[in-house]
Amino acid sequence: MDDLFPLDAPYERVSVLLPLPLDGAYDYKADPAWGLERGAVVEVPLGRRRLIGVVLGPGGDDVAEDKLRGVIRAFDVPPLPGTVLDLVDWVAGWTLAARGSVLRMAISSPGALEPPPATQVLTAVPEAAWPPNVRMTPARRRALAALADGPALEPRDLAREAGIGPAVIKSMLEAGLLERHDLAPPPPFAAPDPDRAGHDLTGEQAAAAEALRQAVADRAFAVTALDGVTGSGKTEVYFEAIAAALAAGRQALVLLPEIALSAQWLERFEARFGTAPAVWHSDLKPGVRRRTWRAVAEGTARVLVGARSALFLPFAELGLIVVDEEHEPAYKQEDGVAYQARDMAVVRAHLESVPVVLVSATPSLETLENVRSGRYRALHLHARPGSAVLPTVELIDMRRDRPERGRFLAPGLVRAMRQTLDEGEQALLFLNRRGYAPLTLCRACGHRLECPNCTAWLVEHRLLGRLQCHHCGYSGRMPKACPSCEAEDSFVASGPGVERLAEEVLSRFPDARFQIASSDTILGPDQAAEFVRAVNAREIDVIVGTQIVAKGHHFPWLTLVGVVDADLGLAGGDLRAGERTYQMLHQVAGRAGRAERPGRVLLQTHVPENPVMAALAAGDRERFLEYETEQRRAAGMPPFGRLAGLVVSAPDAERADLAARAIARAAPRIDGVAVLGPAPAPLALLRGRHRRRLLVKARKDVNLQRVLRDWLSPIKLENAVRLTIDVDPYSFL
Repeated sequence: MDDLFPLDAPYERVSVLLPLPLDGAYDYKADPAWGLERGAVVEVPLGRRRLIGVVLGPGGDDVAEDKLRGVIRAFDVPPLPGTVLDLVDWVAGWTLAARGSVLRMAISSPGALEPPPATQVLTAVPEAAWPPNVRMTPARRRALAALADGPALEPRDLAREAGIGPAVIKSMLEAGLLERHDLAPPPPFAAPDPDRAGHDLTGEQAAAAEALRQAVADRAFAVTALDGVTGSGKTEVYFEAIAAALAAGRQALVLLPEIALSAQWLERFEARFGTAPAVWHSDLKPGVRRRTWRAVAEGTARVLVGARSALFLPFAELGLIVVDEEHEPAYKQEDGVAYQARDMAVVRAHLESVPVVLVSATPSLETLENVRSGRYRALHLHARPGSAVLPTVELIDMRRDRPERGRFLAPGLVRAMRQTLDEGEQALLFLNRRGYAPLTLCRACGHRLECPNCTAWLVEHRLLGRLQCHHCGYSGRMPKACPSCEAEDSFVASGPGVERLAEEVLSRFPDARFQIASSDTILGPDQAAEFVRAVNAREIDVIVGTQIVAKGHHFPWLTLVGVVDADLGLAGGDLRAGERTYQMLHQVAGRAGRAERPGRVLLQTHVPENPVMAALAAGDRERFLEYETEQRRAAGMPPFGRLAGLVVSAPDAERADLAARAIARAAPRIDGVAVLGPAPAPLALLRGRHRRRLLVKARKDVNLQRVLRDWLSPIKLENAVRLTIDVDPYSFL
C-alpha cells in the first residue's frame, strides 16, 4: 500500500505505539505542520493494514530515512492525556503485559475518533430571493407554511408536519426554495447540578462528607477508605465529594463492580444531581460508546460511572475517583491484561494528583493494612440513619436442623419464611450457584457429565433445557443414555442451584410470587431496572438470587435473608476464601431490614464453629479480621507477601508438561523467592487447552516484576505454547 504522505516532503519523525501485543513503538514520518504532540491519535500503515496508534513523542534515528513510512492522518480528537500514557506504562510494567495491549484499553472505541455527524436542518428561502417563474404547488406551499413561523426543521420533521414526501423536499432544494444548514450535535450529556439539594446527612455522615470535600478542594493525591456498615449512607456521602468536584469544574469517575446491574445507583444519582451520569460498560451500543468516549475526552461528560475498563478513558479534567465496593473480586481482570482496577485506580489518582475514595462495608485486607500502616486514611460510618438497625444474624446448624430428604431449606428457615410472608414482608434466599444443579450423574454407574473442553462438570439449566459449562460456554442437551453404561433415563441432578431452589419455594409456598435473580435471568440494565421496580412495588415476595443481589440494593420491605449454603465459598483452598466468604455473606445480610422494619438473617452451615460463621453471628468483624490477618502474616501471603501465578497452556498435555518443566528448571534461586510447581492447574483442561501452573511466592520487599522479567524473558516457547503471567492473582484455577 502506498503511503498517502509524500515521502520527499519535509517531515518530522514521530514514535507511534500501536494497540497490538507489542512492547515497542514504531517510527513514522509526519508533516511538521500537523504539530503532532504526545498523545495525538493517528492512523498509520503497518504492512498492508491501516492501524490507529498514539504518538509517544519524537522518533529515534535508528531507521533509515528511505525505510520510514508516513503517518496517514491525525484524528480531530483531543490528544490522550499524558497521565493516560503514563498509566499505560505503569500497568504494563506492573503486569508484565505488552504496552500495546494496555493501550488497546485506552482507545477501545475507534469510532469515537471521527467527529459526530452534523444535524441537517432546513429553512425557507425568502420570497424575494426565489428564482423567477418558480412553480408553486400545494405541497410546496404547505412546506413553506410549516417553516414560516417556527424554527428550522430536520427533513423528516418537515415531511411529517407538512404532509409531504422526500421527493418534494428534494425538488424544493433544487428549485432554490429551501436551504440546507448543518448544526453541530448537542452535547450528549446534560451537566449534573452540584447545587441541587441532597439528603439530609447525619452528624457522622456530614463529617465524612466534609472530609471528602476538603480532599477534592486540596487538588492533591490522597487515598481515603470510606468504611461504613451496610445501609449507612456511604453513597450519599461520596455524592457530596462528586458535587465538590463538579463545583470546582472537574470531572469525576465512579467505578462499580456490576455496572450493568446498578439501576438503583443510577436512580439515586439522578435524584441527587438532576440528570443521569455517563455510563461505560461492555453492554453499551456502539453509538453510545462512541459518543461517551468522545464526551469524556472533550470534557462534556462531567461524571462517568463505569466498570473497571472506564479507568483507561481519557478524562480531560479528572478531579475525583471513587471505587465503590472496593473489595469486590470483579475488579480483577483475568483475561488479557491481568490487572486489579482498584489498585490501578490508586495509581491513576496518583498520576493525576487527585483524591481517590475506596468505599466498602467490608474493606479488603489490602486496604485495611494500608490504613493501619498510615498510607491511607479511613472515615467510618458506624450506624444506619434514622430508625433502621443492623439485622440479627443466626446460624442454622445443618447437622442438627436438617432439611427433609430431597429438600434444601432447613425447618428453621422454612418457619422464618412462612412468618415473613404472613406479615406481608419479603424474603431473599441466597445461593451463589447458577442453574438447576451443579452436577448431573448417572444413578446406574455414577458417571458424571463433564465439559468436553474443560476439567469442569456441566451445570444443568433446566429453564433453558441445556447443560452448560460456566468456564468455556459449551452448551448441549441432556443425553438420553449414559455415555458410559448406556443406561437410559438414568441421570439425576445432584445438589441445588437457584432454579432448583425456586422449585422448592414453589412447592412449599405455592401462593408466593418469586423471581430468580441471576446473570442468566437478568440480562443488562433494562431488566435490572425492571427487577428493582417489581421488588419495590411488592410484586415479588421471594427473591431467589446469586451474588448479583448481594450488594447495593435497597428494598424497604425485605426483612429476611436466608443463606442456603453459607459454607460454599470456603472450599477449594483459595488464599482469599475466608475473606471472600465473610464479605459476601456480610453484604447479602446487609440487604435485610434497611428501613424501619427490623431484619433477620439465617445462615445454613455445617461448620458453625468456623471463624467466618462465628464472626458473622457475633457481629464482630474485628475478630475475623484479626484472625485472617494473623493467618496471612504467618504464611507470608498478601498483603504481607507477594504472589505471581504462571500458567502454561498447550493443545496437548505432553507439550504443556515439557514447557512447564523447562520454565521450572530455569527458575531463579534468590533469597526470599520460592517457586512452587509445576502441577496441573485445578482446571487442567480449559477451552481445549491443557494447563500447568506454577506459583511464585516472594517477600514483600522483593521486586517481583524484575525477578519475573529476568527469569522469563530469555525463555523461548514454541508457537503452540502460551505462558500467562498474573501478578497478584485472585483466581487459582
